[in-house]
Amino acid sequence: MAAYKEIKGVNIQKLSADPPAPIEGQVWYNTTSGALKGFKFAAGTWATGAAMNLKRSAASGSGTQTAALAFGGYETTFRTLTESYNGSAWTEVNDLNTPKYTSGGDGTQTSALAFGGSTYPDPPNHRTATTESWNGTNWTEVNDLNTARGYMNGVGADNTNALAIGGSQNPPPFTALTELWNGTNWTEVNDLNQNRYNGGAAGTNTAALMFGDGRYTSVNATESWNGTNWTEVNDLPTGKSDGAGAGTQTSALYFGGFTSSPPYNTTFEWNGTNWSTQATMIASNRYNNAGHGSTTAALSSGGGGDPAPATEIWNAGPTTVSFGDA
Repeated sequence: MAAYKEIKGVNIQKLSADPPAPIEGQVWYNTTSGALKGFKFAAGTWATGAAMNLKRSAASGSGTQTAALAFGGYETTFRTLTESYNGSAWTEVNDLNTPKYTSGGDGTQTSALAFGGSTYPDPPNHRTATTESWNGTNWTEVNDLNTARGYMNGVGADNTNALAIGGSQNPPPFTALTELWNGTNWTEVNDLNQNRYNGGAAGTNTAALMFGDGRYTSVNATESWNGTNWTEVNDLPTGKSDGAGAGTQTSALYFGGFTSSPPYNTTFEWNGTNWSTQATMIASNRYNNAGHGSTTAALSSGGGGDPAPATEIWNAGPTTVSFGDA
C-alpha cells in the first residue's frame, strides 16, 4: 500500500491546534487531541433557532442567516409587524405602513423592499400594488407595481433593485407577469413561460431562478432569468409550493412547502444544472415560511405547521472532521 507521502508528495503535518483556514482535502495530526483530522465538504443539516416574537405565516424575508428581516404575514389577522434577526434572537422593529401577507420581498436587513401581497379583507382575494422601502429604520411607501397581485415571489440585492415574479391577481387568474424595479419605478418586462404563483425564488434582478408553483401536484418547472428573458431549465424532483427559497441563480435552496403528500418538510438544492434532495427540515410540517441566506448558510423563519413561530438554521459546506467520524 502506498504511503501518504508517496500519494501527496508531503508528510502529514503535526500541529498542536487545528489550522485556522484549512483547504478542502487538507489532512493533519492534532498532537493536543491525539486525533488525525481532515477538512472536507459536509452535507447540509437543519438546526433549531430562536423563535420569532409573533408566530405567523406567509411573511416575506430578506437578508442573511445572521442578519435577517421578516415582515408582514398572517396570524388571526393581517400583520404589519417587522422583526430583525441577529443570528441569536429576533427583535421587533418599526412596522410596515400597510398590513399584508404573501407579498414579494428582497434585499438585506438594512435595505429591503416589500411589494404587492394580499390585504384586508382577503375574501374576495383582495390584492395590492403597494410598494414599501426599508432603510434600516423605517418603511416608506414608494411607487406601486403596475399590476396588483399577491402570492408572488421577489428577488433583488437591496431596495434600489428588484424583480417581482408571477403571482395571483384580483380575482385570479394566476399570472406570468414580471416587473423590474429600478429604485424609483416598476417596469413590465418579459413574462415567465407559464403562469406561476406561490413557488420559490432566488437570485437578483438580473440573474434569478423561479421554481415550483401553487399547483404543486402538477407543476415542478424551474425557470432561469438572465436579465431579459426566462428560460425553462431542469425540473424539481417533484411538484412543490408554498415553501421558501434562498441563494442565487446557480446555487439555490427550496425548503418547506406542500408536495402531493406529507410530510411537508423537504429540502431541494439546485447546483446550476439539476435539483437534488437534501436533509429534511426538523419540523414535520413547514409551509408559507420565509427564506434568507445562501445554500451553505440559510435561515427559515415563521410559517404554518408545527411549531409555527420556529426558526430553523441550515448549514452546509467545508468542515473539520476527525478520521473515524467522517
